[in-house]
Parts: sequence; structure tokens; C-alpha cells
Amino acid sequence: MEVATESMEVKNGNSSEPVDDRCSDNDFGPSILGTKEYWEEAYQKELETFTDIGDVGEIWFGEESMSRVLRWMDKAKIPENASILDIGTGNGAFLVELAKHGYRNLTGIDYSPASVELSKNVLQAEDLTDVPVKELDFLNCQGELKGFDVCIDKGTFDAISLNPDNSVEGKKLYVQALKDALKDKGFFAVTSCNWTKEQLLDRFSEGFEFVQDLPSPSFQFGGKTGNSVTALIFKRVH
Repeated sequence: MEVATESMEVKNGNSSEPVDDRCSDNDFGPSILGTKEYWEEAYQKELETFTDIGDVGEIWFGEESMSRVLRWMDKAKIPENASILDIGTGNGAFLVELAKHGYRNLTGIDYSPASVELSKNVLQAEDLTDVPVKELDFLNCQGELKGFDVCIDKGTFDAISLNPDNSVEGKKLYVQALKDALKDKGFFAVTSCNWTKEQLLDRFSEGFEFVQDLPSPSFQFGGKTGNSVTALIFKRVH
């Protein structure tokens, strides 16, 4: 359930607003982008396109978003046998890149059946049939996901924040599910086009330690400098 940057409200940038105000649970209004129905329809279309012409579809946040995380993994010396979870795997493109980079213990999850089928087809086309992709809602995984060294999210937390039903509860469930999934001292790499660094630091302040932010494209507007994408690394701490 990855999210295209052009489809989301961009809120990143420097601001004089107090952090408490900017981290409100009411930052976003409800959106169809937060619904399972939207993503199922989107990935069903991508699945049909892949079946017809072999096009895997859009690389959400662009290829650089994957390279950015892979460069960090190299510098952090994440071992090739590290257990890695791709949260909201979408079309499975990041799983392919991780596998090509030498990582062998990969798992992808998505709550969209069409996404799971698309990911499996994309992986099969790359002769990566040993990479499991599961149809699973991260917010309701009931302890099924445990013991991961690294969890990666490109846009899934953004989409959860836009859920029309109960985004407040969804964000709390996400943090708890992430705590359950990661080993002690395991890493969490999150890429967002809706949340600022300060907001993400606040959201993941309990049970996580901030490690670093990853360079992302910046822009200038009205005499201020900001980023259209925020990419942060956290470490799970007990």
C-alpha cells in the first residue's frame, strides 16, 4: 500500500508553528487514499497492465527513494541475512531491489489482494519466487509479524493517516504493530510525503530512538526551505 507523492497532500517544510500543534491527529481530512477499496482498484488495474505488457507500474516516491534507503543500509552494514519486512509492498518493486542488492531474508505484506498477486507476478518475472508476499493488514496482524531486523515503509503510514473511518486509532495501532514486529535494536525506515520530521519524531517517540534523517530533495518557497519528502531512520528500544 505505497502512496504516490503526487496523490498526497504535501505538508513538509520548515514552519514556526509549535510542534504540539503540528503533530495534531487532525492534520488531515479523510480521503479516499486512506481506503482499502481505492488501493484494491488501483492495483487491480496495475495487475492487468502487468499481465498485458509487463509494466510493473509506478515506483512510488521514485527510484531514488529506494536508493536512499539502500545506501543507508550499506553504511549501517545491515547484513545480507537480516530479516526485512516491506510494509505495504504495493507492486513489490522494493522487494526486487532489496533482493538484487543481496538481501535474502525478505517478506512483503499488503492488505490488497491485487497488490499481493501483482507483487508475486513481478517477483516471479525476476526469478525471485522464494520471496514471500502475504495478504495481511499491518494494523490487525495479531502478533503474526515478529522478529524483524528492519521494517521499511514508503507511504503506508501516510495512507493510514487519511483513513476516513478512524485514522486516530489507526495511527496508534500502527505504532504498536511496529513495536511488535521489530526486534530490540531493530531499525525502522519510513518515507513520508505528508509528515514533517518533527511530526514523525513525535509520533514514534515512545519505544523508538531517532537515528538519522536521509537526504531528500528540497525546495524553497516564500523565503523558507522545506522538503517534499521526509525519510527517517529509527531504532526500536525497550
